[in-house]
Amino acid sequence: IVVRAGGKGDGQTPFAAHVKAEKAAEAEKMLLGRGSVPEGVEVYEPDALPVAFNMKLRKYDPPLVVKLEAGKEKECEIELFNWSYKGVTDLVTKWLWPAPARRVVGLCVKAGLRPNHVTLLGFILVVVAGYCFYTGHFWSGLAAGWLMTFLDTVDGKLARVTVQSSRFGHYFDHIIDLIHPPFWYMLWGMGLESAGAYRIDIEFSTLMWMIFAGYIAGRLVEGCFKWCIGRFGIFCWRPVDSFFRLVTARRNPCMIILTISLVAGSPDTGLAAVAFWTVLSTLFMAVRLLMAFYEKSKEGDITSWLSDIEAEQKRNPLAARWFAGKA
Repeated sequence: IVVRAGGKGDGQTPFAAHVKAEKAAEAEKMLLGRGSVPEGVEVYEPDALPVAFNMKLRKYDPPLVVKLEAGKEKECEIELFNWSYKGVTDLVTKWLWPAPARRVVGLCVKAGLRPNHVTLLGFILVVVAGYCFYTGHFWSGLAAGWLMTFLDTVDGKLARVTVQSSRFGHYFDHIIDLIHPPFWYMLWGMGLESAGAYRIDIEFSTLMWMIFAGYIAGRLVEGCFKWCIGRFGIFCWRPVDSFFRLVTARRNPCMIILTISLVAGSPDTGLAAVAFWTVLSTLFMAVRLLMAFYEKSKEGDITSWLSDIEAEQKRNPLAARWFAGKA
């Protein structure tokens, strides 16, 4: 196939080709402007390509072509950054971080900072936040924690827009993200106990069992869905799952709970809320996993709603607007 854009008919400019080896030389000449489309090769415009669901970024992501020319630098920068952003994620990452993250990514590029530098700073903040929670300095811990969550958005976007991703950086970032949240909650509770501010009628050890067991089970459910059911994440299966991802018991929604509880002067209640919400979230995902197994046994295949966004837009316009940018 050949992809071309820029106008209708003869005014279009070819910019990409996928052809058999024997037609590679002809395709190269065409892309350099010294030849025509090889005989027998189909021609598409970008929006007609059958590639839209990006499993890695969990988003509807149709191909986009923007001509690089003077005066369009800002437009291209915004499009590139938007491309790097996940579609299905939590409400903080989706709606609060994009604008400041784009500016910070631009500053990092100008300063010559690499994604691993940002990830390392984030790791330091993980430790700082945990120490503050443990010593009862909850406001300082939340400040460090929220800054860490912001940098966790920045490093991934920086890696994608500058094409500087590495295997080490990928695992370093994901291991940090995977491990630290339940330990933050544990240190929060230990700080409450040492400060004499743990007053709820639930044993601290019980809350910790709920948090750690619920968190681990939830991650196992996600992995089971991806590897046994659909190859994509459980939150991309149906619109209800994408909506649930906004508030599911991951780090950012749980940080909102802890922040609200501290503002209300009841940080111990916030910890209990995190524990119960973690268990409820995991139960919801477990039920969805069983439903997916059942559907796969009946249908033989499971697909994401984002892979057929045009049909879903009619059934669920709000989901199409929020997660695929389809008005």
